[in-house]
Amino acid sequence: MGRAFEYRKAAKLKRWGQMSRIFPKLGKMITMAAKEGGSPDPEMNAKLRTAIANAKAQNMPKDNIEAAIKRAFNKDAADIKEMHYEAKGPYGTLMIIECATDNPTRTVANVKAILVRNKGELLTSGSLDFMFTRKSVFEFDRDPAMDLEELELELIDYGLEEIEEDKIPQEHGEDKEIVRIYGEYSSFGELNKALEERGIEVKKAQLQYIPNTPLDLSEEQMDEVTVLIDKLEEDDDVQTVYTNLA
Repeated sequence: MGRAFEYRKAAKLKRWGQMSRIFPKLGKMITMAAKEGGSPDPEMNAKLRTAIANAKAQNMPKDNIEAAIKRAFNKDAADIKEMHYEAKGPYGTLMIIECATDNPTRTVANVKAILVRNKGELLTSGSLDFMFTRKSVFEFDRDPAMDLEELELELIDYGLEEIEEDKIPQEHGEDKEIVRIYGEYSSFGELNKALEERGIEVKKAQLQYIPNTPLDLSEEQMDEVTVLIDKLEEDDDVQTVYTNLA
């Protein structure tokens, strides 16, 4: 019983640690979406609606979401900007680091320091333009009654390129079955609207960088690269780290 209790305690602390990092980052995205869309009403602001859906998928509390929306229209609120940096890590790893920051000077200095301490380096903007392709990516729960072939045919006209089924491991119980669709970068809005019109509740919607030539590493090499990625993601300003790892 003692060992099981310690395991549950450790798991709970890990979840709290993840939430303490994730919620502020999700909050920044909601604030930016509300401000850029010019409306605090998700029904009138598609980008905000997507940001809220992503936050809810991470179990972000309603109060946190509402506070993030209010910050967008607070005259004294910091001006948060979206930035991205390109980098090279150990063993030929390439990275695109997306950030949301009110102080780009601080952010780039922090990112550069983390890279240098972990055998990485910052690259000139545009260096990885031909190494990644940006795609619209949506995820939603798999409905057993859904005809995926029919859905695929319907969404092709909206920019769909690929549809796939996947399973997400759960801490308790069976793996969750999800559907993931990929589309053209410029089709994000159209695909999002088409899914909404079909009553599909999107759990995750992003413009992701997909590597054109995925890189395979040994387990030992992967461990070292993972340390670098974790350090980057621990930074408050870093939202997402995309890599060319297979």
